[in-house]
Amino acid sequence: MSWWEALILGIVQGLTEFLPVSSSGHLEIGQAILGTAGEENLTFAVVVHTATVLATIVVLWKEILQLLRGTFCTLEWNAEKNYVAMIVVSMIPVFVVGMFFKDEVEAFFGNGLLLVGICLLITAVLLYLSEWLTKRMAAKGKQGHEVTYRDAFVIGLAQACAVLPGLSRSGTTIATGLLCGVKKESVAQFSFLMVLVPILGEAFLDLLDVLQGEIVSNLGIVPLLVGFVAAFVTGCLACKFMLQIVRKQKLVYFAIYCLLVGSFAIVWSLI
Repeated sequence: MSWWEALILGIVQGLTEFLPVSSSGHLEIGQAILGTAGEENLTFAVVVHTATVLATIVVLWKEILQLLRGTFCTLEWNAEKNYVAMIVVSMIPVFVVGMFFKDEVEAFFGNGLLLVGICLLITAVLLYLSEWLTKRMAAKGKQGHEVTYRDAFVIGLAQACAVLPGLSRSGTTIATGLLCGVKKESVAQFSFLMVLVPILGEAFLDLLDVLQGEIVSNLGIVPLLVGFVAAFVTGCLACKFMLQIVRKQKLVYFAIYCLLVGSFAIVWSLI
């Protein structure tokens, strides 16, 4: 992978991480088009995902700081502690997958675009169904509720399933939350915050491999750095605006996009 290919893929990651269109799926498609598919795919994906997580921290630092203050600066059980506890509950399914099925998950990456295309179609269906249910509830005068512990666990299950390339993490978790009756505004922020610890934990484990010299010698430090910086910068620029889009715009537009890109990926894999 050259530096300019890493630059392109980093930009793709930074822009797509904050939309319900699967950044991992777009990375797979981009790598297939550029001809950079290889064993180092997962490591590059972890590096650029870490960059966008850091971008999320930069953009949402006020909300994160408020949660940390409310959690550690008082002994009373408050809204911040309750919110953090729900995030912990949401991480249980992905923790189980990461601990016991890590090798099986890694095997899904770099094996062609057929799975990516199918998962993008599944994302499209989930987004459409969640939009349809939201409209139906609004027509009946019903309003969504805030995230509950039950919702957090169910959304966590969706995040665990979204480890598959092409199955959008944000799209799957937001759609699942909406199907549970959660407000779009609430589930959008919860979706972005709940992934911080799992992704950073995964990055730490991958960093151990890097320090052992198992990864950098294959991929090279320059593409990793270029991809990281590109994903971080574009992520910082995009996150603030994309969060508003996810909250306010109709998800059916993203469903149509996932349908088109997923169909393209399937056709490409069969050529």
